[in-house]
Amino acid sequence: MSKFLSWVTSAAIGLQVAGCYTDYGPVVRADPIATSYASTGTQGGDIRVQIGDRIKVTVYGEDNLNGVYDVDQAGNVSLPLAGTIRAAGRSKRDLEREITRRFRSDFLQDPKVTVDITTLRPFYVMGEAEKPGEYPYRSGLTVMSAIATAGGATYRASRSTVLIQHAGQSAWVEYPLVPEIPVAPGDIIRLPERYF
Repeated sequence: MSKFLSWVTSAAIGLQVAGCYTDYGPVVRADPIATSYASTGTQGGDIRVQIGDRIKVTVYGEDNLNGVYDVDQAGNVSLPLAGTIRAAGRSKRDLEREITRRFRSDFLQDPKVTVDITTLRPFYVMGEAEKPGEYPYRSGLTVMSAIATAGGATYRASRSTVLIQHAGQSAWVEYPLVPEIPVAPGDIIRLPERYF
C-alpha cells in the first residue's frame, strides 16, 4: 500500500511540475484579470508596427514619395527624402507623425502622411492541431478562429487550455480555451495534449 501511495504522490508532483516547465520552455498561467481584459477584445486594438511587417506610406500630392516598404530586421524602414526611421514598436499614428516631421522641409511645407500596415507578421499553430504551420494574420483573430484555420484540434488535444507565446516573449502563457482570447501578429499557439 505504501508503494502505491508513494507512486501516486510522485505522479501528482510530476503533473504539478509539468505545468511549470516543459520541453519547449517555461509555462505561466494567465492572470485572471489579464484574461478578462483580453476577452474584451481591447488588447489587440492598438496594433504596433513590428519587424517583418510591410507598411504603405502615402504622401498626398506627392506620388513619387508613395510606396510600400518592409520593416527590416533592425526594426527600421528607409524612405526617400526621409531617410531611415525606427518603425518597430510604434503605432501607425506615431509613425505618421515622425514621417511627417522628416518630410517637412523647404520642399514639403505641410505634408499629409498616412501609414497603413498592409502585411502583418504571420501567426503559428503547433501541437495537437490537424494542420500545424504558419498562417497569415488578419484583424480580429481569436484563438478559436486561429485553431479553426489550422484545421481544428486533433482528438488528443486539450479541450480546456491553450498555450500562447506572444512575440518577443520566452515563456508560454496558459489560457483557458475560450473564444474571446485574442491572437496578435507573430503569436505562436500551441495546443497541448490532454492527459486523460
